[in-house]
Amino acid sequence: MTEQTSHPITADAGRAAALVVYVLFLLSIPSFAVFALIGVIIAYMSRERALGLGRAHLDEQIRIWWIAFLWGVGLFVIMGVGWLLSFVLIGLPILAIAWVMGFVVMLWFTVKSAFGLIALLEGRQVGAWLG
Repeated sequence: MTEQTSHPITADAGRAAALVVYVLFLLSIPSFAVFALIGVIIAYMSRERALGLGRAHLDEQIRIWWIAFLWGVGLFVIMGVGWLLSFVLIGLPILAIAWVMGFVVMLWFTVKSAFGLIALLEGRQVGAWLG
Protein backbone atom coordinates (compact mmCIF):
# COMPACT_ATOMS: atom_id res chain seq x y z
CA MET A 1 0.00 0.00 0.00
CA THR A 2 1.33 3.43 -0.88
CA GLU A 3 0.90 6.58 1.12
CA GLN A 4 -0.95 9.45 -0.42
CA THR A 5 1.14 12.61 -0.14
CA SER A 6 -1.46 15.15 -1.21
CA HIS A 7 -3.90 16.60 1.28
CA PRO A 8 -7.49 15.41 0.87
CA ILE A 9 -10.13 18.00 0.08
CA THR A 10 -12.91 17.93 2.66
CA ALA A 11 -15.92 20.09 3.39
CA ASP A 12 -13.98 21.87 6.16
CA ALA A 13 -10.92 22.47 4.00
CA GLY A 14 -9.79 26.05 4.33
CA ARG A 15 -11.50 26.87 7.63
CA ALA A 16 -8.32 26.49 9.67
CA ALA A 17 -6.38 28.62 7.19
CA ALA A 18 -9.14 31.26 7.24
CA LEU A 19 -8.97 31.32 11.04
CA VAL A 20 -5.20 31.84 10.95
CA VAL A 21 -5.54 34.59 8.35
CA TYR A 22 -8.17 36.45 10.40
CA VAL A 23 -5.91 36.34 13.46
CA LEU A 24 -2.97 37.62 11.41
CA PHE A 25 -5.14 40.39 9.97
CA LEU A 26 -6.20 41.45 13.46
CA LEU A 27 -2.57 41.47 14.60
CA SER A 28 -1.51 43.54 11.60
CA ILE A 29 -1.83 46.89 13.37
CA PRO A 30 0.94 46.32 15.92
CA SER A 31 3.06 44.63 13.22
CA PHE A 32 2.76 47.57 10.79
CA ALA A 33 0.88 45.34 8.29
CA VAL A 34 3.59 42.67 8.09
CA PHE A 35 1.18 40.07 9.50
CA ALA A 36 -1.48 41.16 6.99
CA LEU A 37 0.94 40.45 4.15
CA ILE A 38 1.74 37.03 5.62
CA GLY A 39 -1.99 36.43 6.03
CA VAL A 40 -2.85 37.19 2.41
CA ILE A 41 -0.04 34.90 1.24
CA ILE A 42 -1.49 32.10 3.38
CA ALA A 43 -4.96 32.86 2.00
CA TYR A 44 -3.72 32.61 -1.59
CA MET A 45 -1.86 29.36 -0.85
CA SER A 46 -4.85 27.78 0.94
CA ARG A 47 -7.56 28.90 -1.45
CA GLU A 48 -6.90 26.16 -4.00
CA ARG A 49 -7.78 23.32 -1.60
CA ALA A 50 -10.61 25.13 0.18
CA LEU A 51 -14.28 24.40 -0.33
CA GLY A 52 -17.54 25.93 0.80
CA LEU A 53 -17.34 28.14 3.85
CA GLY A 54 -13.55 28.13 4.05
CA ARG A 55 -13.24 29.15 0.40
CA ALA A 56 -15.76 31.97 0.82
CA HIS A 57 -13.86 33.38 3.80
CA LEU A 58 -10.48 33.07 2.07
CA ASP A 59 -11.84 34.85 -1.01
CA GLU A 60 -13.23 37.64 1.20
CA GLN A 61 -9.92 37.97 3.04
CA ILE A 62 -8.05 38.37 -0.22
CA ARG A 63 -10.61 40.93 -1.39
CA ILE A 64 -10.41 43.09 1.74
CA TRP A 65 -6.61 42.93 1.73
CA TRP A 66 -6.46 44.19 -1.86
CA ILE A 67 -8.94 46.98 -1.14
CA ALA A 68 -6.92 48.12 1.90
CA PHE A 69 -3.65 47.79 -0.02
CA LEU A 70 -4.85 49.87 -2.96
CA TRP A 71 -6.24 52.54 -0.62
CA GLY A 72 -2.89 52.52 1.17
CA VAL A 73 -0.98 53.06 -2.06
CA GLY A 74 -3.32 55.90 -3.05
CA LEU A 75 -3.01 57.53 0.36
CA PHE A 76 0.78 57.17 0.22
CA VAL A 77 0.79 59.10 -3.07
CA ILE A 78 -1.53 61.75 -1.61
CA MET A 79 0.76 62.09 1.42
CA GLY A 80 3.75 62.55 -0.87
CA VAL A 81 1.94 65.35 -2.66
CA GLY A 82 0.97 66.81 0.71
CA TRP A 83 4.59 66.77 1.88
CA LEU A 84 5.72 68.51 -1.28
CA LEU A 85 3.00 71.13 -0.97
CA SER A 86 3.59 71.64 2.74
CA PHE A 87 6.31 74.13 1.88
CA VAL A 88 3.57 76.47 0.63
CA LEU A 89 1.26 75.46 3.54
CA ILE A 90 -1.50 74.04 1.31
CA GLY A 91 -0.09 70.57 1.92
CA LEU A 92 -0.88 70.56 5.64
CA PRO A 93 -4.64 70.08 5.16
CA ILE A 94 -3.91 67.46 2.50
CA LEU A 95 -1.70 65.58 4.97
CA ALA A 96 -4.36 65.82 7.68
CA ILE A 97 -7.05 64.47 5.37
CA ALA A 98 -4.77 61.64 4.22
CA TRP A 99 -4.01 60.65 7.82
CA VAL A 100 -7.71 60.61 8.70
CA MET A 101 -8.51 58.56 5.62
CA GLY A 102 -5.68 56.15 6.49
CA PHE A 103 -7.14 55.71 9.95
CA VAL A 104 -10.57 55.02 8.44
CA VAL A 105 -9.11 52.38 6.09
CA MET A 106 -7.28 50.75 9.01
CA LEU A 107 -10.46 50.77 11.08
CA TRP A 108 -12.50 49.32 8.19
CA PHE A 109 -9.93 46.53 7.67
CA THR A 110 -9.92 45.67 11.36
CA VAL A 111 -13.71 45.68 11.71
CA LYS A 112 -14.16 43.57 8.55
CA SER A 113 -11.60 41.09 9.89
CA ALA A 114 -13.22 40.93 13.34
CA PHE A 115 -16.72 40.38 11.96
CA GLY A 116 -15.37 37.85 9.46
CA LEU A 117 -13.71 35.94 12.29
CA ILE A 118 -16.96 35.93 14.27
CA ALA A 119 -18.87 34.69 11.21
CA LEU A 120 -16.30 31.93 10.63
CA LEU A 121 -16.47 30.78 14.24
CA GLU A 122 -20.27 30.69 14.04
CA GLY A 123 -20.16 28.78 10.75
CA ARG A 124 -21.77 31.57 8.72
CA GLN A 125 -20.90 33.06 5.35
CA VAL A 126 -19.14 36.40 5.31
CA GLY A 127 -21.55 39.32 5.50
CA ALA A 128 -21.67 41.82 2.66
CA TRP A 129 -21.98 44.96 4.81
CA LEU A 130 -19.09 47.38 5.26
CA GLY A 131 -17.96 46.90 1.67
